Amino acid sequence: MTTNASIRTLTATTTAVPDAERAHRVRLAGAWAIAIAFLLVVGAYGFDYYTLSAVARPLSPKHALLRPSGAIGIKLGMVGVAMFFSIYLYYFRKRWGWLAAIGKTKHWLDFHIVLGVTAPVVIAFHAAFKFRGIAGMAFWIMVAVALSGVVGRYLYAQIPRHLNAAEYSWQELQDEQVALTQQMAAQKMFTAGELVAAFHIPDAEMVKHKSAMGALLWMFALDMARPFRVASLRRRVLGFGRVLTTLGGFLASGNDELERVVRAVRHQAALSKRMVFLSRTQQVFQLWHVVHRPFSYAFVVLAILHIATAMFLGYL
Repeated sequence: MTTNASIRTLTATTTAVPDAERAHRVRLAGAWAIAIAFLLVVGAYGFDYYTLSAVARPLSPKHALLRPSGAIGIKLGMVGVAMFFSIYLYYFRKRWGWLAAIGKTKHWLDFHIVLGVTAPVVIAFHAAFKFRGIAGMAFWIMVAVALSGVVGRYLYAQIPRHLNAAEYSWQELQDEQVALTQQMAAQKMFTAGELVAAFHIPDAEMVKHKSAMGALLWMFALDMARPFRVASLRRRVLGFGRVLTTLGGFLASGNDELERVVRAVRHQAALSKRMVFLSRTQQVFQLWHVVHRPFSYAFVVLAILHIATAMFLGYL
């Protein structure tokens, strides 16, 4: 059965699945909120200083505080480096049994991303947005690590896993796809043709002839298009007033039956996409490891050199 054929057969009321990940999402949202608030406070306080030219900065009353060796600047550097070094707990977790017993791998990865994205910005504030010498090299390598980490998180999410991070077998993926199809077998809200049009997935043969990078971009494009397709499905059912209150169908409608159908079909489409692109995703993920880790190790070396130099010159 092709992926589009399986979607075409989707026609069942589905029961809401308990959201076992809700607590994690709340913690993750809290971590992002704290990180963003911290960056906004520092940015707002130092905006009039960071926007000055290098010549004018020594004349600013905030120079003694915000320069890299200043009272605040040096602490920002310490916080940024501590955050970046904390990222390596994710790697050590795979090797230390007592750490591996705490939480789930994908939850650790999410906080790993929060630290990896936030740390470069904190370091940029520490450097007062002036990147020179060893510190400048370390900063740009850290930015490369952060960006590649975001890509890696996306790739990781495309490889279906259990909650314990073990990958599904192909048979398990097929079983889950059949179960989702059966869940939708009795729904009458949308025709099979409407579902196929809304969640079209390319066939495996089409993906096979794409390069690994081409397949990755195609997969990303499908993910970007999905919210618009979901909105289109909602607009088919909702009246004009509800379309307005849901911002054109992009927000949940409050119609329980509609939202259950949308969740089930969206899950089916995402699973089918992952199955079709699985071999390509695994190839790119292996290549990503080759790039990501050396960059992160290079940053550690340069950061240590920068700190040692600062200590030798008496800045610490």
